[in-house]
Amino acid sequence: MSIRDSLSNFTSGFGGFGGNMSADMAIDLGTANTLIAISGEGIVINEPSVVAIEKSTHRVLAVGHEAKNMINHTPDAFSAEHPLKDGVIADYDVTEAMISAFINKAAPRKYPWQAKPRIVICIPCGATSVEKRAVFEAAIQAGARQAYLIEEPMAAAMGADLPVTEPTGSMVVDIGGGTTEVAVISLGGIVTSSSLRLAGNKMDEAISMHLRNLLGIKIGERTAEVIKIKIGSILPFDDGRERDMIISGQDMVTEQPKEVTIQSEDVRAALIEPCEDMVLSIKETFKTTNPDLASDIIQNGILLTGGGGLLSGLDRYLTDKLEIPVWVSETALTNVVTGCLKVLETPTALRQTLMRSR
Repeated sequence: MSIRDSLSNFTSGFGGFGGNMSADMAIDLGTANTLIAISGEGIVINEPSVVAIEKSTHRVLAVGHEAKNMINHTPDAFSAEHPLKDGVIADYDVTEAMISAFINKAAPRKYPWQAKPRIVICIPCGATSVEKRAVFEAAIQAGARQAYLIEEPMAAAMGADLPVTEPTGSMVVDIGGGTTEVAVISLGGIVTSSSLRLAGNKMDEAISMHLRNLLGIKIGERTAEVIKIKIGSILPFDDGRERDMIISGQDMVTEQPKEVTIQSEDVRAALIEPCEDMVLSIKETFKTTNPDLASDIIQNGILLTGGGGLLSGLDRYLTDKLEIPVWVSETALTNVVTGCLKVLETPTALRQTLMRSR
């Protein structure tokens, strides 16, 4: 059955939740993190999209937090892998294993006759038909009875309670781990969009490279992410005070352990280029936006969501560069999975939205 055929049965397929006792799920399958929510329970999984693999047998040893803790501490017998890259599947088998492990962890089947779950799962708006098929098949092979796809910006907009079904224009900038999704939404559909394969992970890489060139220190991806979260900013902090922190890494010359103090100004310098690229992507999306919808966006502002949207000062930076109000969602980290859950819980009302977002 094709994805489109599966979606056409959406309304009838979601009947009778209680009778089959399946724990139907919403999944935000992200490059950096995977979130799972269950109807009636809310978010039950929020873990890194990382899998630990035994090299000799290719057996999955751990997923999520446990696997991420193995990064940079991995013995020769196994490796820690990221099965998603730039928002799409890079390793199908490992992704399938990861989804399966998360599904079993979120809601293990207690009885052999218990129905497998129905799943609503997000995809980048720039995903190709092949990439969409890969996500769909991975979800089915991982244990879903039925799988339904929705584009991330639409899910994020619904999770943030934007008026997606009204005849007005709303713009969403969703900055995840692997992609920055920009979309204009109106009347339950994405009118125009762009997908930039530059987001939180690229920020981490930019920080790592900048500190390597500036201070001669090599750091791991976990350290770069911590730096971004603790002292990262694209503009001076609101209180006018700069931050610093002590980090540990490896000296580029001697290859010995090295400890240095870094300043928030150093981190800011590293983030300028990726943030400028995001501005260009948003401006390109505006070029294909209907003037009436553009007028709505100027009046209503732009929603900034996703983990990357929480970078200090980014809302003010984008407001200045775009000359349009930009506001950060209070639920930036969970909007996508919450939007998927809304589709799961109100299939009749949101059937048109899901069909348009296939």
